[in-house]
Formats: sequence, C-alpha cells, structure tokens
Amino acid sequence: MGAVEGFFERVDTGRLTATEYTRGPWDPGSQHAGPPAALLGRAVEERPGARADMRIARITYEILRPVPIGGLEITTSVLRAGRGTEVVEAALTPEGADAPVMLARALRIRVAEEAVPAVVPGPQLPTPGEAVVTPFFPVPWDTGYHTAMEARFTEGAFVELGPGTCWMRMRVPLVAGEEIRPLDRVLIAADSGNGISSVMDFGRFVFVNGDLTVHLHRHPVGEWACVESRTSVDAAGIGLVDARLHDEKGPIGRSAQSLFVAPR
Repeated sequence: MGAVEGFFERVDTGRLTATEYTRGPWDPGSQHAGPPAALLGRAVEERPGARADMRIARITYEILRPVPIGGLEITTSVLRAGRGTEVVEAALTPEGADAPVMLARALRIRVAEEAVPAVVPGPQLPTPGEAVVTPFFPVPWDTGYHTAMEARFTEGAFVELGPGTCWMRMRVPLVAGEEIRPLDRVLIAADSGNGISSVMDFGRFVFVNGDLTVHLHRHPVGEWACVESRTSVDAAGIGLVDARLHDEKGPIGRSAQSLFVAPR
C-alpha cells in the first residue's frame, strides 16, 4: 500500500491530489472512474450552502477524457434551486488544464423523516459474509483501485464472461484522514458494473463506458455496496450495462453505463 492512506489527499477546499490507489487497470497514468465519481458526488453534497434537508436521488457522469493521476480541482454550481428539488453540477479539472475531464449533474430531492410510508423490499442477495473473496483480473501494477477495494462475488467473477453480482468494500478512505461517507461506498463501486458483467474477451475487444448514471431511492448504509450487473451489446458496437445496487438491508437503486464496443 502507498504512504497516503486514501484515494485522494486534500490540498485545500477545492483542490486534491489523486494517489496511486485511484489507478485503473488499463493505463498506469489514469484513474479508474469510481474514485473521481465518488469525489464529485461528495462535492455536490458538501458544497458551501448545500441544504441539509436534500440528498442525491440521481447523478449522471460524463467521462469526457481519461482522468489523470495528479492534482485536481473541483468546482460546483447550482443550475436550478426549488423548494422540493435542485440540480447541481460539479466539474473535475486536472491541475493546469483549461477544460474538465469529468462532469457530474445531480438531482437532489428534499427529504423528511417518515414523511410517507416506505415501500421497499428487504435483502435479496447472499450477504458479503456468505460470498467468496474474489481477486480482480490480472493487473500489471502492484497498487491501484484493484488493491484498494475488496470484492466478493455471489455470481460470476471478474475473469468470467456474463452476468455478475459483486459486493465491494473500500479498504482506504476516499480522502485521506476524512471519514468515509455512505454515498462514497456506492459511487466508488457503481462504475465497476462494466467489469463485473463483461461479456467479451478484453484481449479481443474494447468495451469502454463514456458515462455513468446512478439512481438512489434509499440512502445507503453499512460498509458494503453490491453491484448486480448485466451487459447487453448490439452488433453495431453499442452496449449497455444495467445494474441493481444493494446494501445489506436490500436494494437501494440502479446504475447504467453506455458502452463503446469495438474489435482491438
């Protein structure tokens, strides 16, 4: 493990430095999209002036370019503010760059304790304790997202083609020295749906997601987040990853990723 125990190290309010724990499996200089997705989600929820009686119900990410490992700046802006809902945008820009590499647009909805009857199913999957600790597929570097996350499959595996269901847990905080928030745990895992349910051989095909949308009907609890993922691919080269998201109490929402698919 690296010297800094976190995916990011905070420089000041809107500036952070990505550590080697953010490194994705394909490029040693680029991040897995999970950590920056969680970072932008936290920025939306914790921006100055954010209302405490609202929480994220939907957040959509546009992954404009690979997110480099290094210094990053986050900016947020409110696009619409209403009594019951608001829309907030957050942008992630590498240090010294003039354009963002990742954007997030979130719908936040006002909440109140027991305002309406709850209509939600209970647990539907084996618990993390019943699942098998599962290694990531082979990665040519020692430290990265693959070592900072614990994965336990109840269906499939990273090295198997087809549907997969995987419990994931953070081994280090999102930001070094700061508490892990429940939303961090879900957003950092949701972008792994593509890898959890890959349906094509990575040696022969490229299948890259350019976006991620997460819907949450319930605020997550506990240390574990589960991605129950399925992938469909059209012969024209467009794919869709559709996943149900769970915590140990039951389903909490859904995620989706659009895929560009092509022969290598």
